[in-house]
Amino acid sequence: MEKLKNSLLYYYKKPKIEMIKFSSTIIFFILFIHPSAVNGQSREFEILKNIELIDQIHEYLELYFVDEPQTGKISKVAIDAMLKELDPYTVFYHESNMEDYRLMSAGEYGGIGALIRDVKGWVHVVEPYLNKPAHKSGLKAGDKILSIEGNTMKGKTVEEVSTALKGPKGSSINIKVQRGDETLVFNVIREQIKIADVPYSGMLKGDVGYVKLSSFTQTAFQSVQSEFQKLKADGMKYAILDLRNNGGGLLFEAVKIVNLFIPKGELVVYTKGRIEKENREFKTRDVPLFPDIPLVVLINENSASASEIVAGSLQDLDRAVVLGTQSFGKGLVQRTYDLKYGSKLKVTISKYYTPSGRCVQRLEYYDRNMDNAPVEISDSLIKTYKTKNGRDVIDGRGIVPDVEVANKKYSELTKTLVLNDVLFEYVNQYVRTIDSIESPSLYTFGEENYQDFISYVNSLSDFQYTTMAEKKLSELKDLIKQDSTYQEVNDELRKIELEITADLSRDLMRYKMEIVPLLENEIVARFYFQKGKTEHSFSFSDLIKESVRILVSQNEYEKILNP
Repeated sequence: MEKLKNSLLYYYKKPKIEMIKFSSTIIFFILFIHPSAVNGQSREFEILKNIELIDQIHEYLELYFVDEPQTGKISKVAIDAMLKELDPYTVFYHESNMEDYRLMSAGEYGGIGALIRDVKGWVHVVEPYLNKPAHKSGLKAGDKILSIEGNTMKGKTVEEVSTALKGPKGSSINIKVQRGDETLVFNVIREQIKIADVPYSGMLKGDVGYVKLSSFTQTAFQSVQSEFQKLKADGMKYAILDLRNNGGGLLFEAVKIVNLFIPKGELVVYTKGRIEKENREFKTRDVPLFPDIPLVVLINENSASASEIVAGSLQDLDRAVVLGTQSFGKGLVQRTYDLKYGSKLKVTISKYYTPSGRCVQRLEYYDRNMDNAPVEISDSLIKTYKTKNGRDVIDGRGIVPDVEVANKKYSELTKTLVLNDVLFEYVNQYVRTIDSIESPSLYTFGEENYQDFISYVNSLSDFQYTTMAEKKLSELKDLIKQDSTYQEVNDELRKIELEITADLSRDLMRYKMEIVPLLENEIVARFYFQKGKTEHSFSFSDLIKESVRILVSQNEYEKILNP
């Protein structure tokens, strides 16, 4: 170790021009090397060798590259590429990316407050947040962003447009958009935008309370606790905690949310890391506010990390019935460290384990396939654990729900309409013809309106879709062509082809019952924003209906938790 220190001192004393660049190399060293990590002469040599190589590369680029190198940019690219080799969650936040960091940690950023999405090569406003700068200035869902501060947004990615829209609170930004045939210009004053931890809560059928948690920021626990207390005062006897599409966040917030439902002193989660001090247990510290209320937790394939801690610990302790689809499978814990020059580093420091002893981590990032993608943990390594009541649960596959409710299966036509933004663009046109709609739960898109939608789709010259039967028949024909019997069956195949070939008008009527709710939901969002959209979705959600059914049927609820 002494040799390593002396070598670093030597570099600090180098008088040449490259010493200016060596500061970035020292950052590399500080980030990833700790005295406890240096084990033996060979590892010490490997560290020194790579530090020196990086230093020399900076030196020769500075001295000899044909153009003046953008040192800051290429260093950021190098750091990002290096961290990518570890896992997706070890991330460097440059001082210029602090808005992204604040969004990740606190659900806050400086900006205009709007969801945006690429639609046919242009970024559009998808949903302005209620009472945030975008909404207050007059921007609407469907607006095509043409330019920002005079700079064209043609061909720009969503990330590039998002970066241009973000900025310090109180600063102004000039945004030119296209709305139908109009070109409009808005001057928007940025604010500090706080993404709501709980975008919706309310009473469902009868006395079933519902809380949707979108992320685990620093205020997640307070938000969940407050909403459940309000629902309790309104007569809640059963509860649903919705963690679908919640990618996680702060571990401590997850532990405190679990504590709302389980007794003081219970183990919620524990962590294990390479460094011994990261081996920690996290237990509940308070008396629970809702110790006996029947509880359902909803998850899906996008529920990850802290969401899986909540769902997994409540499942292990047999305190809640978990419904939905298998979760993402992220069993890793990160911690953020402050660096020089206003930068930060988020590092994976440990894995977490639920009370039964399982780790839900699905992917091995050090085990890559031929495409350099991480592979799943082998089925042969999957272990079975026991919940408090003796139910079987497994590791290595995320959280497997107690009751699986598969995602709704849509027809090829409906999927094509959504993926090609046909519904989105039709609603852009439709809402310009009306001033208001009924409340989210009462609104219906009538037959006359649906006939107008059919006419709109039929008028689209570039819209095409193929039925699943057509795709399968095409595959069958390709297979039979290799056989001598092809000519014999060709006439029969043509008859089948005529029967199953897509008929747009016919199929728009055939799948009306699955298209109309999506149209209604898109229209409701234009007038009642995220809250209204969520409320309206309850009317066609099989998962919500099943959750309510299980909760109010106490025999079934108890049978699941005590088989």
